[in-house]
Amino acid sequence: MKKELDFDAVASFEKQISSFFGSSHAIAVDCCTHALELCLRYQNTKTFSTPKRTYLSVPFLAEKLNIEHQWRDEEWKDYYYLGTTNIIDAAVLWKKDSYIPKTFMCLSFQFRKHLSLGRGGMILTDDKKAAKDLKKMSYDGRLPMVPWREQNITTMGYHYYMTPETAQLGLEKLPEAIMQEPKQWLASDYPDLTDMDVFKNKNGDSK
Repeated sequence: MKKELDFDAVASFEKQISSFFGSSHAIAVDCCTHALELCLRYQNTKTFSTPKRTYLSVPFLAEKLNIEHQWRDEEWKDYYYLGTTNIIDAAVLWKKDSYIPKTFMCLSFQFRKHLSLGRGGMILTDDKKAAKDLKKMSYDGRLPMVPWREQNITTMGYHYYMTPETAQLGLEKLPEAIMQEPKQWLASDYPDLTDMDVFKNKNGDSK
């Protein structure tokens, strides 16, 4: 019975986050970077760009997934798109009814974010099939609430699911987060990543 209640916490947290942001579906994951990774994998993305000023784990995904990456100058606020895709890094966004239709908006609940859970993220979408597929991808290729030994696993999974304990903490902290005014994040809050050696090759360009 405890396991059922635990998984109910994840589903309930997903439902409340999707309601706040105004999306049809939400998929809870263990961090925003993995949310972005799952979306890139799902769409089989071949190339994407990021602002020079962002968190470094996002361009690192290009190396990890063997995707072509370009830098761009952009004075973004609250969120930005991964190149010409419909995948949005919305790690620092906190605004009611801010979901953008026909996109994959990826949120963060890392400890510095408005809803601070220590770790965790969410993918917002209005695509029912994508929501089901991404849920399975985040959860070792399996569907929740059904013992994996009783399933015929057909989807590659990545063990990126949100734990029930994190979801429960999210449910407890969500009402206060909704009431509080969020910090507004800007590109200028981040360093220029192209100045870092890890992102340079012999020509001084992005890998």
